[in-house]
Amino acid sequence: MTVSDLPTVNALLNALAFTFLMIGFVFIRQKKVSQHRAMMLAAFTTSAVFLVSYLYYHFNSAIITRFTGEGAARVVYFAILISHSVLAVAVPPMAIITLFRGLNMKVEKHRRIARWTLPIWMYVSVTGVLVYLMLYHWYA
Repeated sequence: MTVSDLPTVNALLNALAFTFLMIGFVFIRQKKVSQHRAMMLAAFTTSAVFLVSYLYYHFNSAIITRFTGEGAARVVYFAILISHSVLAVAVPPMAIITLFRGLNMKVEKHRRIARWTLPIWMYVSVTGVLVYLMLYHWYA
């Protein structure tokens, strides 16, 4: 594997994190707390690996990939990219706080922040995959 493979790896990590988040959500709705915890830890770990890989790629790649779509596609791409980027900054601290509260069984505090963390984290994961697809496949 080379540095140029990392955008694909990163998209797969985002998709995997989204999957773990969805399964974890289903588990907590079913009151399966230990399975929920396992899925959320898997999502957190996957997202942490993604972040390391993403930063490694951007610090070690000379490749600059520009979006080549035009018209409405360009507007959609940049709307997704900007919202993704802004919210992505919020995910790590929110996820850490949410995870910490959950692991320490501070259930009410965990629930209060998880109601915000989960949809934002899921949005960032999905839009990360969409940005990748638009940048490297649909308009490449």
